[in-house]
Amino acid sequence: MDRSTLRTAACAIALFALGATTTLVAQTLTDSPLRKEQKRADLSGAPGMEVIESITEYQKGDRVELHLHHGLEAAYIVQGSMVQPDGKSPVMQATGTVLLNLRDAKHGGYTVVGDTPLTIFTVHIVDKGAPLYDYQK
Repeated sequence: MDRSTLRTAACAIALFALGATTTLVAQTLTDSPLRKEQKRADLSGAPGMEVIESITEYQKGDRVELHLHHGLEAAYIVQGSMVQPDGKSPVMQATGTVLLNLRDAKHGGYTVVGDTPLTIFTVHIVDKGAPLYDYQK
């Protein structure tokens, strides 16, 4: 191979790596890295809205940062665990608990401190194209 071809190939590889890295960083900033999406669909009768079903499993020491959603989040605790909200004593997030977080309601802000994983099934009904997780300070 001549130098020009090698230079072109090296540039192509560098651009691909930069694009892949940018995508991963962008997803991390607007999503939970532990979330495993199960299904996504447009919400019929509501243009600009979509429904997203996910399962997220948090291990001891994992953190759920304070965040909000641009729409509604309904959650079911599949496997409960002890969690410690910022600045507070640990509390049990019990198996079978259902949660409803309304549009733009801040929630999260805790660390899993129990020995069992915290597993949550969520359904988000959110603005299509908006970040799923909008992290807060």
